Amino acid sequence: MGRVGVLLLNLGGPEQIEDVRPFLYNLFSDPEIIRLPFSWMQKPLAWLISSLRHKKSQANYMEIGGGSPLRGITEEQAIALHKSLQDKGQDVQVYIGMRYWHPFTEEAIARIKRDGVEQLVILPLYPQFSISTSGSSFRLLEQIWTDNPSLAPQEHTVIPSWYQRPGYLQAMAQLIARELDGFENPDQVHIFFSAHGVPVSYVEEAGDPYQHEIEECTRLIVQTLNRPNRHTLAYQSRVGPVEWLKPYTEDAITELAAEGINDLLVVPISFVSEHIETLQEIDMEYREIAEEAGIENFHRVPALNTHPVFIEDLANLVVEAIDAPPLTLDQVMRPQKNFKMYPQERWEWGMTTAAEVWNGRLAMLGFMGLLIELISGHGPLHFIGLL
Repeated sequence: MGRVGVLLLNLGGPEQIEDVRPFLYNLFSDPEIIRLPFSWMQKPLAWLISSLRHKKSQANYMEIGGGSPLRGITEEQAIALHKSLQDKGQDVQVYIGMRYWHPFTEEAIARIKRDGVEQLVILPLYPQFSISTSGSSFRLLEQIWTDNPSLAPQEHTVIPSWYQRPGYLQAMAQLIARELDGFENPDQVHIFFSAHGVPVSYVEEAGDPYQHEIEECTRLIVQTLNRPNRHTLAYQSRVGPVEWLKPYTEDAITELAAEGINDLLVVPISFVSEHIETLQEIDMEYREIAEEAGIENFHRVPALNTHPVFIEDLANLVVEAIDAPPLTLDQVMRPQKNFKMYPQERWEWGMTTAAEVWNGRLAMLGFMGLLIELISGHGPLHFIGLL
């Protein structure tokens, strides 16, 4: 066996305020995040969204110190994983590849090539698979190696998801139990699992296993925890006019408050590191919703970060992957068809193909008109005060 490397994949995040706008542009330029009927619309739409959203996003990042801690935490996870692998007698170099900010996946691949890695384990830091998270990074890797085959390692194996791992489940259960025991009546606390959402079309049209894996992961954590507490699963962080997985986190919190729930413990089930969606969205926005609805005791389980049981399990996972037959990128799940995420229900007034064509044309005209107005600073939206 030649030199072995592990590539940890993650989202990435802006490290300082001036990074927010280009980070958002990178995010929304990804067709796995927002799918459009024509590829040429992707970058103009990404520019539009990043232009409209960056000030609000900057304000959110200011609330957590001015930038995302994700890179620093991921680097700590890489160091801890490297040490755990060394303790198991494995001489494995660990690399970090972020999808939308530094260190980019492309940078990691260049370092992997420079270091002469011959066997690469690709390990996303997402417990559950989705085409919009792990899948997007997998597609990017395929594209990098297609464009420059000399960058590809001689052998690679992919770990698509690992939500059912015993060490991961045990680490999550330990964190939840510790927080529960801090309440006055631990058995009366309602456990609230909040997962990052995805559009319904990803699941129903593309066959994304994400919803199934999230639901199964929730069941396994509750089983491992072995406590009598009631629990709820909901989805956060939806963007745009399309339908996302339900129930939405904010709606579910309000409904629980109406039922008389007073003690709520939120578990960020699809995140293994602290970042904007735990530190700001859950800790601030959802806390405010809960308290306004009448929930007096709102607590959150911390992200796993470098929890020793979690890191140990990741190391075991890597060792198992090294010894097992490889699972290559072309064997990993991908969308079953070229589905559309754009809000087709807003444009369809009939069931015919012609209706969809004309509705799409009208939407494109409106989109281009909005771009022109944003650039020129003149138009009906400016006149009525919307821009």
